[in-house]
Amino acid sequence: MTESLDENYARAGYHARQEWGSRPALLLVDFARAYFEPDSPLYGGEGCVTARDHAARLLDTARQTGTPVIFTEVRYIKGGADGGVFFKKAPPLKVMEWGSPLGDLVEGLERRPEEIMVTKQYPSAFFGTSLAATLTSMGVDTVLLTGLTTSGCIRATCVDAMSHGFVTLVVSDAVGDRAEGPHEANLFDMSAKYADLVTTSEAVDYLQTIQREQ
Repeated sequence: MTESLDENYARAGYHARQEWGSRPALLLVDFARAYFEPDSPLYGGEGCVTARDHAARLLDTARQTGTPVIFTEVRYIKGGADGGVFFKKAPPLKVMEWGSPLGDLVEGLERRPEEIMVTKQYPSAFFGTSLAATLTSMGVDTVLLTGLTTSGCIRATCVDAMSHGFVTLVVSDAVGDRAEGPHEANLFDMSAKYADLVTTSEAVDYLQTIQREQ
């Protein structure tokens, strides 16, 4: 009998759990209105709505526990010259040009003045930005990753977070995509090689436990 994929990965030792750190930060990636407006070419449907609702709960906990909170957004100059090949490859990114309301944060995840916004032009929140330096200066050792979309900017950010030496926790019900297939496939792959998957409830418990221990 041919072994299943799960059996094959288990035999190889994939999906190993990491030791979570004591200085986490919450990263909310690209919760833009473009993913929630039905007329938008980036509309993601119920998967994105579910991610937003869970992220809002985790955001409340992060603020209550004093956990650093960092948002990201995608913005381009008109015509997308600063988006390079990515902007040309993915025409829907035109809705993220400066001045478009579709690039604004969705209602329910408003940023406070003291919280950082990282503006990016490419999938990873680390590529071409000061995010890694910012997290390092804060003493952060663990990143809780939420946002949109699972198969795009979340996966790219996850790989780069791990590559920069941060223990990465992908909050599986606080990331979303327009279809279940890409969402689940990318969660599986991130769990196998780059990050631990946690639910919002587990992430909340983690932040509250860290607060009690400090």
